[in-house]
Amino acid sequence: MAVIRVLVVDDHPLVRAGFHSILSGEADIDVVGEATDGEEAVAVAVREIPDVVLMDIRMPGMDGLQATRLITANPRLRGTRVVVLTTFDLDEYVFGAIRAGASGFLLKGVEPPALIDAVRTVARGDALLEPGATRRLIEAYLDNQKTPKPAGSGVPSSLTAREIEILRLIAGGLTNAEIAEQLFISPLTCKSHVSRILTKLDARDRTQLVVLAYESGLVVPGQSGGPSEVHPQG
Repeated sequence: MAVIRVLVVDDHPLVRAGFHSILSGEADIDVVGEATDGEEAVAVAVREIPDVVLMDIRMPGMDGLQATRLITANPRLRGTRVVVLTTFDLDEYVFGAIRAGASGFLLKGVEPPALIDAVRTVARGDALLEPGATRRLIEAYLDNQKTPKPAGSGVPSSLTAREIEILRLIAGGLTNAEIAEQLFISPLTCKSHVSRILTKLDARDRTQLVVLAYESGLVVPGQSGGPSEVHPQG
């Protein structure tokens, strides 16, 4: 059984201890380190090469946003996934962290089973979009932009029509199996398409694809078939 290596980052000792205690009770999860600020988080991540980093967003010194940028930009940590911890589900800093490469976010008051499931979900490479808060965050962010892009105006020309169709469904929260069923293709074919989309857009995971789909105007907040109307990935 593969063991998921986790790094817990938070400036509050009780939060770190609580997360450590919850995760350490799982046979397939090993907490390999803790950190109290962003600078220490980056150092421990480089040393331990965790699969998942639970990253507090607001900390003294180097905050979680900058630490996330450094971790996701480090080639040595290409396989490391960052999950942002916050007390506000529409925190603009959280969107910044997701745009910087985080795979999703969790509220600090998350129930233990949801925390454990989130760690496993992100470690598999899936998008952490439950319970829809990530999509609400992105929509709120884009609603506040002064000059939103027209629908579809920023879609990369490198994508084929089929890949654009699949990207739109990914942004809607569909799994590979659900996309395959909807488009009448095999799950393996769908997986190949998703891999090519990730490569072409230089995205780390499905969460990054959701962000790019919104930013390009491919998905418009509240439109039919958009993320607000499709159940989430995970």
